[in-house]
Amino acid sequence: MTAELVRGQNHPVSESRVEIRVSAGTPVLALASLADEQGRLTGTEVLAHPGARSLPGVHAPADLADRHAFAVDLDAVAADVHRVGVLLVLPPGGPVRFGAVPASHVAVAAADGGTEIAGYTLTGLEAETAVIALELYRRQGAWKVRAVGQGYADGLGALLADGGMPVPAARELAAAALRTVAPAKEADVTLAAMPTLVGDLRAPQTPDRAPAPAPEPPDPIPVSGVPYAGAPGPAPAGDGSPPTISYTHPRRRRTSSEPPEPAPRAAAAAEPGQPPRPVAGDASGWSMDERLYNQVWGMFEDLARTVAAYRSAVEFADNRMDRELDDALSDPRHRIGGSGNAARDTARARREELVAQAQAVLDRDLVQLIAEAEVVEPALPASYARWDNPVWHGHRTPEEGPLALRLGDLHLPERPDLRIPMLVRVPLERGLWIDNGRTGSEAAMAMDTDRLRRAAMDMAVAHAVRLLAVHPADRFSVHVIDAAGAGAASLAPLVRAGVLAAPPAAGAAGVTRTLAELTRRVDLVQMALKAGAPEDLPPDVDTADQLLIVHDFPHGFDDRAVTQLRYLADEGAAVGVHLLMVADRDEASAYGPLLDPLWRSLMRLSPVPDNHLADPWVHHAWTFEPDLPPQGSRVLDQTLDRVAEARRTTRP
Repeated sequence: MTAELVRGQNHPVSESRVEIRVSAGTPVLALASLADEQGRLTGTEVLAHPGARSLPGVHAPADLADRHAFAVDLDAVAADVHRVGVLLVLPPGGPVRFGAVPASHVAVAAADGGTEIAGYTLTGLEAETAVIALELYRRQGAWKVRAVGQGYADGLGALLADGGMPVPAARELAAAALRTVAPAKEADVTLAAMPTLVGDLRAPQTPDRAPAPAPEPPDPIPVSGVPYAGAPGPAPAGDGSPPTISYTHPRRRRTSSEPPEPAPRAAAAAEPGQPPRPVAGDASGWSMDERLYNQVWGMFEDLARTVAAYRSAVEFADNRMDRELDDALSDPRHRIGGSGNAARDTARARREELVAQAQAVLDRDLVQLIAEAEVVEPALPASYARWDNPVWHGHRTPEEGPLALRLGDLHLPERPDLRIPMLVRVPLERGLWIDNGRTGSEAAMAMDTDRLRRAAMDMAVAHAVRLLAVHPADRFSVHVIDAAGAGAASLAPLVRAGVLAAPPAAGAAGVTRTLAELTRRVDLVQMALKAGAPEDLPPDVDTADQLLIVHDFPHGFDDRAVTQLRYLADEGAAVGVHLLMVADRDEASAYGPLLDPLWRSLMRLSPVPDNHLADPWVHHAWTFEPDLPPQGSRVLDQTLDRVAEARRTTRP
């Protein structure tokens, strides 16, 4: 039986040789794109089109037509290709948008005229002239098909540029594909209407800097949980929906000329026809930490999309049942006898059948993701691991800093026990704000104020201990401002271990002194970097990364201190000074809109479960839960003892 997909839904592809069938309401150009694991179009052979029909494993149609069939041999696809996209493009001189023609249908079938495996009807298109209809993608050694339906009003060139190609190369390749089915003059005129700059979400530019070419080689890391330096924070949506967190970050340059380590191959399936058993580190990357980071990101995206497909299917079933019930009630024939009841029963039965099918697909995907989580979680390094992970018992101070840091867990109501680690890139390019106010969530409202404030400060201390433990002994320092001394109980482990840069700053004088020292450091490092002489810093400037924990803001702050704090939030991260606020925004309301930029620049976290974060794909509201040491555990004290010992042995 053919699986009829909705946007975002996926389905296993059991055949290695398949046929892509396209049925459009107008003549279209059918192309195939080849992308890496992150969806980037890299290299010279990324597009199969009538002028270059054959690429390894893919053979595209030759002509413009309303029906197409092209062959894909998944076993012959290059090892570095993880996504085969099916693209539909309106030709120059034809319809001006997909919204003006009947919906196209794309299906994956067994080769040589075999039965269809899955199909997808592209609905909801409007001004688009090019669209990614669906994609075949490789996941843990097996192939799946996903309904995409992502359109581009600016045509094929914009589609290719969004896939990571430089804009000139994208325009040239698009023109070459279109020239095969249209006169050169027509194709050139169409492309000339494209914008001259297509935003590359994988390499965002700061507003005051001219666009620069993407660094070479391209970054193998997917988009991150940390916005790029200078990016505005998520503003609350006006419609009450959760703010979307920007996960974009600049491309990282390769630090080694050696090729990346290959990802481990997935183990064979337990039984024929079953998906392969998950393997920890089964993703691309230059190291195991990087592969695990990418794998966690893949799990995050997979869960977001499979739940989106399920919700979409349920919504479709509900809407169809409502329409059928309305039709039944509006038909006078159904008002006599029992025919009306029969029509209503039939509509409800159809709805239950559709929901059951969607639930079966969701359950199948969740089983696979849970199995993957069960092998990935125990394999995570300390910086990614929960505090109850045994890795902390054998952890030793590393020689290099971490790639990313775990802030907590994310989950969705469809399967609350499936937790995805929330990882952010290190160094922190955006400050953190742990909200200890009672207006942020239902859980906070139900919690005693003192307990909530203690939980927030305990969470901040846990983050500080993790950062100290996963950095080399002399490469990370922690400062604390606790003007009223209200956080003393939570700070006691840090003070006892002697790992703070100085005792917690108390009172207005302590606030002034600490902010002045860190502001001076930011100023001096900025000047040294601009002068191209970072080695000429004064000997009393600590070049290690700094974390400033501010508790009970704005207690002890005057106007000058508030200005310095905003300066550190804006400028500090770029030169290694990071901010962690533990505060209730309402308590700073006297400053009015003056502090709005400060709150927006920080990533808000909650010390209790709260659904204030959204993913960048389908904008689900995810429930965030902080990761804290288990009750009664000594893991925090033991970790601090190792940090303190490492610091003693590394001091000159």
